[in-house]
Amino acid sequence: MMEATKTEHVAPILQVVRGSKVYGGVHALDGVDFDLRPGEIHGLLGENGAGKSTLCKAIAGAIELSSGDYFLAGQRVSFASPGEALKAGIAMVYQETSLVPSMTVAQNLELGMERFFTVFRRINIAAQQSQQALNFNVDPLALVETLGTAKRQMVEIARAVRHNARVIIFDEPTASLTPEEIQHLFHLLRSLRSQGVGIIFISHAIEEALNIADRITVLRDGKLIRTGPATDLDRAQVVRLMVGRDISATYYASHVSGADAWARPPISRERRPVLVVENVTMGSVVKNMSFSVYAGEVVGVAGLVGSGRTEIAHVICGARKRNFLRGGLIYLNGHPVRYRVPRQAIKDGIVYITEDRKLDGFFETMTADDNIYLGYLASTKHRRRLYSLKERRSVADRWIGSLAISALKRTLRIIEYSGGNQQKVVVAKSLAQEPTVVIFDEPTRGVDVGAIPQINAAIRSLAAQGKAVVVISSYLPEILAVSDRILVARGGRIVEDIPASAATEEKIMYAAIH
Repeated sequence: MMEATKTEHVAPILQVVRGSKVYGGVHALDGVDFDLRPGEIHGLLGENGAGKSTLCKAIAGAIELSSGDYFLAGQRVSFASPGEALKAGIAMVYQETSLVPSMTVAQNLELGMERFFTVFRRINIAAQQSQQALNFNVDPLALVETLGTAKRQMVEIARAVRHNARVIIFDEPTASLTPEEIQHLFHLLRSLRSQGVGIIFISHAIEEALNIADRITVLRDGKLIRTGPATDLDRAQVVRLMVGRDISATYYASHVSGADAWARPPISRERRPVLVVENVTMGSVVKNMSFSVYAGEVVGVAGLVGSGRTEIAHVICGARKRNFLRGGLIYLNGHPVRYRVPRQAIKDGIVYITEDRKLDGFFETMTADDNIYLGYLASTKHRRRLYSLKERRSVADRWIGSLAISALKRTLRIIEYSGGNQQKVVVAKSLAQEPTVVIFDEPTRGVDVGAIPQINAAIRSLAAQGKAVVVISSYLPEILAVSDRILVARGGRIVEDIPASAATEEKIMYAAIH
């Protein structure tokens, strides 16, 4: 880390002194000291609810600290809005994108930099140049609402860089990116660092933070636990600092010993598959895709962004329609199905757990209890005429306990929860429907290391109960951890079907690219 040594004695460009933030009597931040030097990548780590996003939102002007001082280039500052912070040179790439869905990519990149007269040709060309400079392939004329999660993240990053900010905060920037795209991002971060930009890097992927960061700060329960050079820490030490206890280094391993161990019995091909996808085609994204999923197995689906992984899940659950002519066939328990809306798929026992929880994963103005209970009532097995408060509490208690959802105040709206706890509520809401086929799309995106084992165990538990489970993920260790078989998608087709025992990251990536 040569750059770290160069900045050791440089005055911080940004400082937070004894920063605190209180919500309803609960400290989200409790007397935290933090500083960032120019030309430094500073990793900010901690479990969900540790205060990482709260601290960065305060720095970026999205919220106001309850107490404490905030300095930029030695001057005490206080921003009333993110716009003020951006004018001062502080940009934030949010975990949940803050783009305007109804506007084009080019228009979103121009926000905050508009001229009196807008020349669309000029902003489209500028957007194209910005994307090319970052090696991002996103159409400037595309509406943001038509983009997948990964491409929205790319637009967020491009917008922050385009504002020539001297401090850029990245909140989980790699959560939806493929390994190849992550390497492009890291190259960009190092380039920005060499230009003197101060970078705050929030991530649940500890290995990434240790690889890219010069210094690491760990928060736990809103308090500062440690700040120091990244070279002085390893993964096990960071996990211990984050959670206050030891967690097995094999939480992404394919088999663990003890009470949480799971066995992987071979899937008998004499049994009928629960779900069969046969030559399904949807536009130019999904092309003659075919695969089967058997009861009691977890099928992982890997592939680059644009390979058709998420789109085939949307077709199966009725969120999108395959081609009317020559669109292929989908069979559920041997019977052909074609769903016009997801409600029909839910009735038949198929649920899809979305990759974008904020867009279509929950009702943000409701509590976690209400979200979980509404999921429970969505199943025809649980339909009732009267809304039962007692039953709602019982159902919510079961899933909040099972997935270790941190619900300090059950009266809070779900939008006020941390990102990881929101994700676990989305999972709970879907599993409460007691489905036959479960499709997880990026199930641990934005989930902290302490909670990942619970979600992995829930996935394996579903298979043990005889469910047919599909897991779509960009993170190969996760795919290898939970899958019995791994399908590799490329160019809208399934190009490989690999047993878990024979799968490696190298083999999967080779199939996904070549």
